Amino acid sequence: MSKLTATDWIWHDGTFVRWDEANVHVLSHSMQYGSAVFEGIRCYDTPRGPAIFRLDAHLQRLVVSCRIYRMDVTYSVDDLITACCQLVEKNGLEACYIRPMVLRGYGASSMVPFASPIHVYLPCWPWGAYLGEGALENGVDACVSSWQRVAPNTIPAIAKIAGNYLSSQLIKMEALANGFQEAIALGVDGLLSEGSGQNVFAVSGGTVITPPVNGTLLAGITRDAILSLADDLDIPVREQPIPREMLYGADEVFLTGTASEVTPVRSIDRITIGRGRRGPVTEQIQRHFLDVVHGRVEDRHDWLTFVRDHVGDGSRAPAAATAGRA
Repeated sequence: MSKLTATDWIWHDGTFVRWDEANVHVLSHSMQYGSAVFEGIRCYDTPRGPAIFRLDAHLQRLVVSCRIYRMDVTYSVDDLITACCQLVEKNGLEACYIRPMVLRGYGASSMVPFASPIHVYLPCWPWGAYLGEGALENGVDACVSSWQRVAPNTIPAIAKIAGNYLSSQLIKMEALANGFQEAIALGVDGLLSEGSGQNVFAVSGGTVITPPVNGTLLAGITRDAILSLADDLDIPVREQPIPREMLYGADEVFLTGTASEVTPVRSIDRITIGRGRRGPVTEQIQRHFLDVVHGRVEDRHDWLTFVRDHVGDGSRAPAAATAGRA
């Protein structure tokens, strides 16, 4: 697995701090109880300079996740859009991964978090193919995990909060320990939920099929984009409950997510999927997705935020807090 690459600057509560100075107390609430909301966002190198994919949608989801956990953020989505663009520009990056984080800091000594202040951090760093070089072309080997995803009305799966990813860690580590690159988890009803950090799609008879948002999986921003792109390409799409055995008989299976982008799955539980390589529907969707995010074709959905359109010559000050806005 790739190691995180440090950059120079991290945005913290309206100012830029050096990478090594962006620290939290060991007794911060987020360290003790996992109360940290986050997002993962890719910035791509395009002919118009760095462009951040679906920045607004990611930050809107960040705000909703904070609202679910009663975390009051004093920055608007527009403030954070500006700050993300300034961050990429200040670090001199053409392509990177951005990790907005909202943390409960040092203060509360119990599960009741309200004595802890809310901090916002925006780090970014270079990050290549999440599942390894060649994964986008050759696909990955996956398994169905023995660990299930959370049940609805336990931990809100629609919120992207750090504590939810303890489940993902178990799912991923088990897969790696058993010789697979990725895992697919079932919900408490025994039906397909999601991967360790991806949404799952199957292709059967030319139709793209994916589980509905049912309280066990994250409503992925990339998942939503793939549904739109499939419609653009006149590929039929169906959201429906999927039993695990349907995966074994599928023509194609692929995973989607900010980190994974559109990654084919060539086998599941050592059963070959289709022809054991990237299938034609997956390839068509993947190529169109990559063409859009790299600025090679028209961005019909207005998904790209061009960094230099927001920062000009880079001389603007960091975005400041706007009291009472979230």
